[in-house]
Amino acid sequence: MREIYRWWVGGFLMFGLLFLTSAVSGAKQQSLVAEPADPDQYDLSVWKKVLPGVNSGFGSVDLVEIKGLPPAYEVAEVKRLSGWKGERVHCKVLVWSAVADEQIRVEVSDLVSSEDTWKGKIGIGKIRTRKIRAANVKVQAVGFVLTDEFPGGNDRRVKGRIPAHLKPDRIVKTNRLSLGARETRPFWVSIDIPADAKRGVYTGFVSVRSSKGVKRHALSVEVQNWMLPAPEKWSFHLDLWQNPFAVARFHHAPLWSAKHFEYLRPLLKLLANAGQKCVTATLIDKPWGEQVFDSHGSMIRWTKNADGSWSFDYSAFDRYVHLALECGITEQINCYSMVPVGNVLTWFDAASGKNVSASMLPGTAEYEAIWRAFLASFTKHLKEKKWLHKTAIALDEREEDEMEAMFKFLHTAAPELKIAMAGFYYKKLNSSIYDFSSNWHAVKDLLGDPLVARKRAGQKTTFYVACMIPKPNNFTFSVPSESCFEAWYASAQSFDGFLRWAYNSWVEHPEMDSRFVTWPSGDAYLVYPFAQSSIRFERIREGIQDFEKIRILREAILRGSSSHSNSDSLLSASFTSAGRRLDSFMATIHYQTLSNRSAADVINEGKKLLFDISNELSD
Repeated sequence: MREIYRWWVGGFLMFGLLFLTSAVSGAKQQSLVAEPADPDQYDLSVWKKVLPGVNSGFGSVDLVEIKGLPPAYEVAEVKRLSGWKGERVHCKVLVWSAVADEQIRVEVSDLVSSEDTWKGKIGIGKIRTRKIRAANVKVQAVGFVLTDEFPGGNDRRVKGRIPAHLKPDRIVKTNRLSLGARETRPFWVSIDIPADAKRGVYTGFVSVRSSKGVKRHALSVEVQNWMLPAPEKWSFHLDLWQNPFAVARFHHAPLWSAKHFEYLRPLLKLLANAGQKCVTATLIDKPWGEQVFDSHGSMIRWTKNADGSWSFDYSAFDRYVHLALECGITEQINCYSMVPVGNVLTWFDAASGKNVSASMLPGTAEYEAIWRAFLASFTKHLKEKKWLHKTAIALDEREEDEMEAMFKFLHTAAPELKIAMAGFYYKKLNSSIYDFSSNWHAVKDLLGDPLVARKRAGQKTTFYVACMIPKPNNFTFSVPSESCFEAWYASAQSFDGFLRWAYNSWVEHPEMDSRFVTWPSGDAYLVYPFAQSSIRFERIREGIQDFEKIRILREAILRGSSSHSNSDSLLSASFTSAGRRLDSFMATIHYQTLSNRSAADVINEGKKLLFDISNELSD
């Protein structure tokens, strides 16, 4: 596969080097590195209509810019955002030029509120200013990567068969870039509203600096009188599967070395800050076969001793889980897998001094003998580490008969271990699965009684999207708002959260080319090396924040409606009205919603409703 991939991209990429330097406010800056040449051709006459010099303004986070063309929609001079205390809000700043070859730097000032009046003892009014300091704001350039299109699912990316394009996605840790002639480039602006911020409108400026001078654009944030908890307290069950083996390969770091862990730590912290609940661990070698550029190895070394007994080395498993827990991923440890792709198990045979592989089917005596030895050792180890209560044996899209045999055996051999599974709904297995994630195409099978029963049993139920699903999805060519829509769908249908199979299963050159031999572009990863975020990942996180806000408002509405039902009929009616409006809107979000409306239309209407209800219920 590696050689096929190199042949496929080798003759295509032509790199135009973009260089970046310097640091802002002491923060470490990162280069945009090389970007591939744009494979598309454009009518460049449109640039004749562009004003001379460097142009700038606020773009739309729901729309995608073309690097070689000026913005195709109206760019705003002023931007007003809103959010709760503790929430992250964002916007996009665009710069473009027909002729300039400029070094661009974008900065944001403190955001200041002067709306509060304080009266002193002698009655003289004074204005008390408050700030959201620039330290709470990140301005980061957006890099372009190669992507393709949706061909109908899994299809080998034969050169020339599926058109390639450039799309903005990678969020780079720098507020500077080199703007070439006839280019449009975005910057991603994130504002973390302090938890102790006071209600009010905070106003400042975005400054776009070049050799031609400085352009300033007004930016304001309305802080509402509601609190969003810290990510570790979010209820949303986020499960993005990590691939530490890709990190070792990309950074040329020996597996499980100190250098390897230096690169893993910021990636895991980035994930934890989005509310991730699950550690992805591997029990065996290649539990998914060879589906990605860097196949997962085992975190546990299996040895069959010369006397026929077994021993297991958990050192890598322990170190990785410890790191994830330290970074804030603390709720669950999902271990793959007792039913791997191909049902192949590999171990070191001490008698021969060689690695041995064998196919072992669940339900057979051979399968149960070897796994019984492992499970006895593994559960003992987990008890010693105090991890047994949070550990699950995890599976991915396995056949019903294989899972049924494995479940029956596990309940006998290690009943303390939970089961996590991503796949299709099987009625007779449903109650055995603690953490079940349904394929998007099968979510309707869970709605109603099955989902209610799972909630009553205290089980987790999520959904996932994958390579065969055109929308909603998180490909590098997907509509950005679809990544946010997924959490709105979860809330509307009473799912506990969302799963995706690859947080960072990088391709060979992930910072430049998101395509892969088999899967649609970007399917295998959501973030980039050096813990660089993406527009897709930030919008997933945005949707999770909305999920939490909906939950908090619904809880407040329920409390308010009941507590004021007798004492204040008008106030009770206000809570009741808010609840009805919220429920009515959420009822419009279902499996077929995106067949008739865009994800942007849906979530922006929903966000406006949350804004209005938040203000109404805090007055």
